[in-house]
Amino acid sequence: MPKVSSVIVPYASYLRVYEPLAAFPEPERGHWARYARRRERPSYQDELRRSLADLVPTPPVPVPVHESGEAFVVETDGVVCVCPWRTRLRGWQALGDLGGQLPAPVLDAVLPPVVRRQAAADYEQWLARNPDARPWIRTATWHVPLNWFVLVADEERLYEPGYGTGGAGDAADADAEGSAGRVGSEASAGAGVPVLRYRTPMVQARRRVARGLKALRDAMDEGALIDGLVDVGRWLEEFHPRSLVELDYGGLVHALPDELLDEDHSAADVAAGIEALRAGDGVGAGEAYARLVERWRAVRERQFSN
Repeated sequence: MPKVSSVIVPYASYLRVYEPLAAFPEPERGHWARYARRRERPSYQDELRRSLADLVPTPPVPVPVHESGEAFVVETDGVVCVCPWRTRLRGWQALGDLGGQLPAPVLDAVLPPVVRRQAAADYEQWLARNPDARPWIRTATWHVPLNWFVLVADEERLYEPGYGTGGAGDAADADAEGSAGRVGSEASAGAGVPVLRYRTPMVQARRRVARGLKALRDAMDEGALIDGLVDVGRWLEEFHPRSLVELDYGGLVHALPDELLDEDHSAADVAAGIEALRAGDGVGAGEAYARLVERWRAVRERQFSN
């Protein structure tokens, strides 16, 4: 995929699953084995730029015409694990969620109703032929969903500051230097670009989901946090047990200064809140939740910055 521009897209975060090559049937396994040997691979920023560029023509292209053959790659303990992009599938799914995120006049101006109807019809026909399809990547905009943090632990946190403040100007310079020497999704930004991500074995992620759900259900009625965690847990069950789960702040690192990223230990706050609930400490749980709400409200507000 050619690079569309050097513009940094700062608003998306990601939850990814990397499956071992053994989880893929042939001939797809052979494709990913060859792909993993490539020295240079496109990035999540390249995918976003391409998607934005597709909205410029008249009529706009809401989802790619063909499915992406790109992936993120990680090698751990000698095992190559792959996270396919599946950009077309994710585009269809994201299109279905837009109605609740944008005012109707704005949505109609960006993607006319006739374009959306055709895309929805195409997805319905494709899904009838591929009923078991699921994405390897989940995306959120201008925040990281709190239920994602349940899957990881603070000791699995990796934070690498970028050049200078971590703002978009410094990031654009660093992005141009390429991704030599880096693997996985953080290679997307190039050496010197800030990275904040967590990575954990699938078995750990599933165990934390189960423990978190028990603590939440023992302490409260059904709610958005529980529903979101149930949904993520069901999604994780679709993958190979030797997979890796990655929570990546993605482009958010370009919207936040280094000092805020350095101080962000949201997974620790979520774990502290769950542990407090398990111990019957409502005050401790409330304090942890308040820290999270304050932190992520400040991040969301940047969406409306001029």
